[in-house]
Amino acid sequence: MTYRPARMKFGLFMAPFHRAGENPTLALRRNIELIEHLDRLGYDEVWVGEHHSGTRETIADPAIFIAAAAERTQRIKLGTGVSSLPYHHPFMLADQMNLLDHLTQGRAMLGVGPGLLASDAYQLGIEPPEQRRMMAEALDVIMRLLRGETVTEKTDWYELRDARLQLPSYTVPHLPVAVASSTTPAGPTQAGKHGVGLLSVAGASHETFERTWSWVEEAAAESGQTVSREQWRVVLSFHLADTKEEAIADLEARFPYRAYVGDGRRPGVGAFASKGGTMREEIEATPNLIVGTPEDAITAMESIVERSGGLGGILATHHEWADTAKTYKSYELWARHVAPHFQGMHRPLMDQRDWFDAGQGKFFARTQEAAERAFRDAGKELTPEIREQMRLIAERRAAREAAARSDGGAGGTG
Repeated sequence: MTYRPARMKFGLFMAPFHRAGENPTLALRRNIELIEHLDRLGYDEVWVGEHHSGTRETIADPAIFIAAAAERTQRIKLGTGVSSLPYHHPFMLADQMNLLDHLTQGRAMLGVGPGLLASDAYQLGIEPPEQRRMMAEALDVIMRLLRGETVTEKTDWYELRDARLQLPSYTVPHLPVAVASSTTPAGPTQAGKHGVGLLSVAGASHETFERTWSWVEEAAAESGQTVSREQWRVVLSFHLADTKEEAIADLEARFPYRAYVGDGRRPGVGAFASKGGTMREEIEATPNLIVGTPEDAITAMESIVERSGGLGGILATHHEWADTAKTYKSYELWARHVAPHFQGMHRPLMDQRDWFDAGQGKFFARTQEAAERAFRDAGKELTPEIREQMRLIAERRAAREAAARSDGGAGGTG
């Protein structure tokens, strides 16, 4: 049976992707303003990336960015998406995130990974084959520190001596932690080992997707940890509009100006290039890329949830692939029409609508009598206009009841 949380979480995975050559200050400000918009729309969370090269992804320290965004928002949670553990001394990162937990009053989250851009590791003198090993070592120390332990440990790249966090955690027992995962068992294994959340950043289209959570559960069982699918978030891409053609047209108009598409020395060439020469080709070549209406999104989401066996949240990869107004509308359409379907708000309202529509003949059968009595009790005569209104209402009611009877419905007079 597929697991379904009472309220699925929805949020953003913000690398971010800025077109090379744009004003970087304005681009970062635009990211902050988007988070404010999502906060107003009721989104649950935003995860902010860490990158140090490549030009398009310009947030070097997600914790600093989160501190700025937290002061301009009210309720949305903000996480590092992700902090590249091999780039940091584990004590310093744990201490900084613990401080951020206090500054945000419990809205901070720690997402961790080995580091994505090989160019970042190259600049820091870190060999890519060592990154996952370094991440595992650092995460072990960070979790111990967050639990309040005193740690003495020395490796080939960090040392701690009687190290412990001086601030107690604001969040009990500590701020939420999640491990990034692509298509291998490495991330799920670490998540299960430490009993923390999982961020599936590679989406839902790869062949190992259906096995992902079983890897988490296997590692948790081996380590004596308890895990819940509620803490599994899957990263997807979507753009919504009132019609599918409008959604495609929104993206086609901006396609030549997207980051990694038309802003390189050799446009369309490179590790992060588009999968097609046009937006339509990219849509056709990218399973689970949702471009269409809210109804299309609900259908795609239902398929993903069923294939997963159940998950706790969906994060949208934030692309600046449509103009700002259309991007804002896309996120609004998701919040208005898609999120309620997966957060327990849609079905009760539809059930109440059906009950109300079916029972109108019974509920309002004596309203005309009540109006006539009100005039009679006041010693007043009904005006011709009011009598005519009552006659029309009675005719419409009779027509509804006749239609309900012919359809075998429950809209009779009761």
